[in-house]
Amino acid sequence: MDKTPVPLKNEVLRNAVIDDALEICKIYNYYIENTIISFEEVPVSVEEMKNRIREVTEKYPWLVCEKNGSIAGYAYASKWKDRTAYRYSAESSIYLAQDAVGQGIGNKLYKALISRISGMSIHSVIGGIALPNPASVALHEKLGFKKVACFKEIGRKFSQWIDVGYWELIIDDSRPER
Repeated sequence: MDKTPVPLKNEVLRNAVIDDALEICKIYNYYIENTIISFEEVPVSVEEMKNRIREVTEKYPWLVCEKNGSIAGYAYASKWKDRTAYRYSAESSIYLAQDAVGQGIGNKLYKALISRISGMSIHSVIGGIALPNPASVALHEKLGFKKVACFKEIGRKFSQWIDVGYWELIIDDSRPER
């Protein structure tokens, strides 16, 4: 996995580090407290986020986009399911700071994440999206994800039932040894 930071126009894509936990919490906790996008209902502490970063980055990439010295967004991959036959699949997640939405940062982050995942013997990437979320649907579909499922009223937050759709991207057509 290439660990070299990727400079962009006033932006740098790089691997997340433990010290990013505070800024990542600020981004993520906004979604917890104000939207249906995350099904968590209690803000995440900095210590909990540090633990999540440690756990994810043991095996999967977690990227951040720094813009003008602050984290504008992040994307990471994680295990899809525990059963061993799922070892060639990963789940992807992406969150942007509110002032970074609509600037193409999500597209850059997700492309970089998919590139990193491609080198890991991952065949299928799954993105779960709380609906409605037209921006996330558009991002996934722009990058080649196809909608494969929709669970109706599977979550409840802010006194409303929420649907969740799943989009999948097949990134490797080679078949591993069985």
